[in-house]
Parts: sequence; structure tokens; C-alpha cells
Amino acid sequence: MHSPIRLLTLFAFACLVGVSAASDQIPGALPKGPVAIVGATIHPISGPAIKKGVLIFEKGKITAIGEKIEVPKDAHVIKAAGKHVYPGLFEPYSRIGLTEISSVRASNDYRESGSLNPNVKAHVSVDPDGEIIPVTRSNGVLLAMTAPSGGLISGQCAVMQLDGWTYEDMTLLPRAGMIVSMDSEEEKERLESFFDEARRYYQGQQAKSKILHDARLDSMDKVLRGEQPIILHADRANDITRAITFANQQKVRLVIFGGYDAVKCQELMKQYDIPVIISAIHRNPRRRDDPYDAAYSLAKRLQDAGIRFCISGYERSNAWNVRNLPYHAATAVAFGLSNEDAMRAITLSPAEILGVGERVGSLEKGKDATLFICDGDPLEAATQIQTAWIAGKPVDLSNKQTILYEKYQQKYKQPKN
Repeated sequence: MHSPIRLLTLFAFACLVGVSAASDQIPGALPKGPVAIVGATIHPISGPAIKKGVLIFEKGKITAIGEKIEVPKDAHVIKAAGKHVYPGLFEPYSRIGLTEISSVRASNDYRESGSLNPNVKAHVSVDPDGEIIPVTRSNGVLLAMTAPSGGLISGQCAVMQLDGWTYEDMTLLPRAGMIVSMDSEEEKERLESFFDEARRYYQGQQAKSKILHDARLDSMDKVLRGEQPIILHADRANDITRAITFANQQKVRLVIFGGYDAVKCQELMKQYDIPVIISAIHRNPRRRDDPYDAAYSLAKRLQDAGIRFCISGYERSNAWNVRNLPYHAATAVAFGLSNEDAMRAITLSPAEILGVGERVGSLEKGKDATLFICDGDPLEAATQIQTAWIAGKPVDLSNKQTILYEKYQQKYKQPKN
């Protein structure tokens, strides 16, 4: 029988082995010449679908898109008649890359101690070898915003491409937003005090005064200049109103995450052009007397109210089921949103809201070639993603589940003794 100390050692070693397990997919490399996708129905998102279209990309960028496009003689041609081409799907709020197994503390790196951590940068903690990433991109989700949590100011979220050797390879925008929490007037006052302190610090820097360096205050510069929004979780109408009041007083940009009651605040939301990241379509009503479809119909109601929005699946699953993002959008379609607007809500809209719309989110000349080929509508569960590229680099769409499937297919083909 093992001693208690030896058993504890063996358990710790087993946990370490489990945490250190990494995905086996090799990150893609840029093709040597142009790539041309010919004959597919191309869905630019920013415009109408192009039937029997041609899309050409080279050195990571889309160089041509349309119906009658001359294909370069040295291009690698992909004949895709009967297929569909879409921009990579974009999860606008997640912990992907920051967590692997929720019950294993060593695999979770999304929260720091303390309540005011604006200097925390999510992208430097992203694990490029996590098993969750290949599973996510196999369903067409090629981009994600990953965010820290905890405290009044959790830190800075980042827009990540879901392929690369290192976090530097994967980072598209390292400072996409500042994650802020404010659930009461007391917390609002604490944040006001900190923002005022940060503003004085910034003004002292601008005046070239001799001041001691403070990493926390130094990290507030882009927020105070309006270059980086604060992303604040608020669902109830009074919390949304408090957030808008705070943002106006501090003269900072605001994005609401959650937004369950945003339609009740539509005049303020529209007046200050405040967008909403819907935290999930698949969630329960927040009040006992709400309609059963209050969450399902939120996207359509926001659209009818003229409020900008995009769709996340965070509240349903913040990491391991990010792959289900298109089915949140599909449910919004079932409750009134058009298919085209639902696709926009998980591609171009999050790109615009998070400040990367000039590079990703739609298929246009000059944008990154982050896209995939599929055999149907991505909002349908039966649709298969067949080929994908991130910034022009081909993506390995295998994952732990597909590898296990192939393994056991072979097992049951073995002759019986």
C-alpha cells in the first residue's frame, strides 16, 4: 500500500501531466504564391452573396473578389463549385486560451489578485497549445476576444487569431478593451476615484512632471484618450443607466456586455451610440415574469431599436464550447433576426465593435484572408467546415474529437478473433 505522501505525489504528477498535454496541430505557413477559390458562393457579409464567385488571396491578404476575376497563372486553384465561402466567425467575449480545465487551478490564468488591475494583459497569458483552440476553429470560429475577469478592473482583453506558434503570432489587437465591473453606487464611486487619479497621472506625464512610475495608472492612457473602450457587464436597466452615466462623466467610450435590458434604455443607448455584446442567446429569462423567449429575441429587439450589437456565447460557455457560437446566432434567427443579420452579428459586427473591422469580419479586397469553405449554411448544425485559413495561412481542422473518432473507426474495423 502506498503511503499518503506517495499517493499525494502521484496525484500531483498526474495533474501536471494532464495540464501539460497540448494539441498536436502544426500552425499553418503562408503559401508561396496566390490562392484562388473558384466557383463557390461567396458571402462577403458587407455586401450581397456572389454566386459562382472567385476569391484570390496572397501574402495573407485578399487581393480580388468578384464574379469575373482573372486567376493568376501561378495560383493554386481550389475548385469549390457547390460550396460556400464565409469570413471566419468571431467570438466577441471569451476566456479561450486562458483556461483549459476549470477544475484544475494550474490550467486557469484569467484572474489576478486585487480589485484594480488595468495593467493585466490577457494576450500574454494565452496558451497557443490548448486543446480547446483546435476544437473551436473546427466549427469556423477563427477569431476570438479573450478577457480576464475579477475585481473592479480586470484588465485588458485582446482579439486573438486562433492559430499560431506563440501568443505573439496569435494576437491581432492586444488592447481591444478594458474589462470593468460596477454593480453598485459604492463601486461606481471607487472607480470614479481611480479614474480621476489616473487622469491626474496622465496629465502629469503630458506636462513632463517628475512623477513616480505606476504600472496600473500608466495602463489607463488609451482609455482616457478614447482609443480603448471600457467593456462593462450590465444586464439590468438601472445598471446600464449607471454605466452610461459613468462613461459620460469620465468621457470614455463604453461597450455594454450582457445587455438584457438594453432595449429599455434605447434612447440613451442610441444617443451615445453604445453597442452591446449579447452575452448569450441560449440563456434563461432573468425575471420570473419575463417572456420565455426574452433572451432568444433580444438580438431582433436590439436591431429594431437601432442599437448596434453582436452575439457571444460566453454566458453559456466561456471557453470549451465557444465552437457553438453559430448556434446562438441560429436561435436568434428562429426568433426574428434575418439569417444575413445573424451572420453579421458573429463576423463583421464584433470586428467593428472591438476595433478590428478594417482587417477582419468580412471578405473584401485588402482585408486579412481569414475565411473558410463549407458545404452549407454555418448556422446549421449539419454543415461541415472543410477548409480554413487565418491571415492566409491554412488551418489544420483536426482536433481531439476527430482524432478519437478516426482512432475508434479503425478499432471496429479490426477482424474479430
